[in-house]
Amino acid sequence: MNESSPIRTDTARQYREVPTLPPPAPTRRRNRLGRWMLVLLALGGVGAVAHRTYEARRAPTEETAAAPGRGGAGRPGRPTEMKQAVGIAPIVTASMPVVLQGLGTVTPLATVTVRSQISGYLTQIGYREGQTVKRGDFLAQIDPRPYEALLAQYQGQLARDQALLQNARLDLTRYQTLNRQDSISKQNVDTQAALVKQNEGTVAADQALVDQQRLNLTYARIISPVEGRVGLRQVDLGNYITAGSTNIVVVTQLHPISVVFTLPEDDVARVMRRLRQGAKLTVRAYDRGDQHEIATGRLDTIDNQIDVTTGTVKLRALFDNDEEELFPNQFVNARLTVETIENAPVVPNAAILRGTPGTYVYLMDGDDKVTVRPITTGETDGTRSVVLSGLAPGDRVVTDGTDRLREGAPVRVVGETPGPQAGTPAPGAPGAAAGPAAPGAPIAASSSPPSATGSTPTGTPEGRGRRRPQ
Repeated sequence: MNESSPIRTDTARQYREVPTLPPPAPTRRRNRLGRWMLVLLALGGVGAVAHRTYEARRAPTEETAAAPGRGGAGRPGRPTEMKQAVGIAPIVTASMPVVLQGLGTVTPLATVTVRSQISGYLTQIGYREGQTVKRGDFLAQIDPRPYEALLAQYQGQLARDQALLQNARLDLTRYQTLNRQDSISKQNVDTQAALVKQNEGTVAADQALVDQQRLNLTYARIISPVEGRVGLRQVDLGNYITAGSTNIVVVTQLHPISVVFTLPEDDVARVMRRLRQGAKLTVRAYDRGDQHEIATGRLDTIDNQIDVTTGTVKLRALFDNDEEELFPNQFVNARLTVETIENAPVVPNAAILRGTPGTYVYLMDGDDKVTVRPITTGETDGTRSVVLSGLAPGDRVVTDGTDRLREGAPVRVVGETPGPQAGTPAPGAPGAAAGPAAPGAPIAASSSPPSATGSTPTGTPEGRGRRRPQ
């Protein structure tokens, strides 16, 4: 195809005649105007929200400023301070027991595994499983016939050797007479005397064999070595019993029974001092949940050394266990009452706080105001503590609603907890009625250490936070 081709010429002319499009300037202007409109709308919305927030905050402030403040009637600009609703309790005097608590195990005074001292067939069983037996009661019988036959054999041998000994003694008497008459030599007399000694030894050995067989016949009848309860049978009738290796039954002493428990080594001196004074210390055994009292006993003795791995010492308490409330190897919580502090001022643990002033309470200053009062506490029974300094009987302290209190804060009393009468024994004291203890309430012998956070009240199970006073 050459350049004069009509197709090529027409196509070129067509492309040359297409007009050039102008740039879309109006569209760009419209897009830019729309973006500015969106920005202005967003700024208007933010301004409206800010204005509403400002008006909402300003309205309560103007109403509070119009009300009279604490500085005087009708003085504007100072808000009225609302009174905090609180519950209070008085400081009273009561008997506070010093109780030490430790983990213990019921341990029988005697647990005997009965075994036979001779071998033979078990021919008779004289007990029922679970039966209570006394010392010396018949338990089992081993076949005695082999030992009876041996006894008869040794008795015959003994009789023969006794006859030989008697004949040797008569011959010695004759030789001694002939020797005094110079009719026999001294050597014959000495030989006969040695023969007599030999026969005496043989007779003694025979007598020992006879005694041994008689003892074996005694061992064939097995009796209870202690008073107690018989356990489950461990061998059946007709089995061959091997001496010293076959268990027949286990007898456990239940009356009385002991509880072995542990206490920290720091409490040993206090307990030993009371024992040297001749005091009979009471020990109460509680169940695994430490809620129900099982039995009451007395402290018997203290171990002679401290366990270096745990820093504790073992103590043994005796219980009569007449109703068999305690069972061998049972886990219990032991509470040892060391002494009782009489007429001591006590404060509820719910009122005790810890913070910057140390241990403190909110004390009622009049009827509508509180003040911070640092105190020193002593013994505690889990719900109340002895006050050593800082409070006096008759003072009223805040026990509920201390979350928003501060020094000099106005309060409104909504409830008052009456305290016990003077001289009333605290829970757990020897004179108090036995009853379930508060769940999880520890019985300690000293005040609790200060809290690391300084905001948890002593004895409060929930551990509610307390604000430190300003």
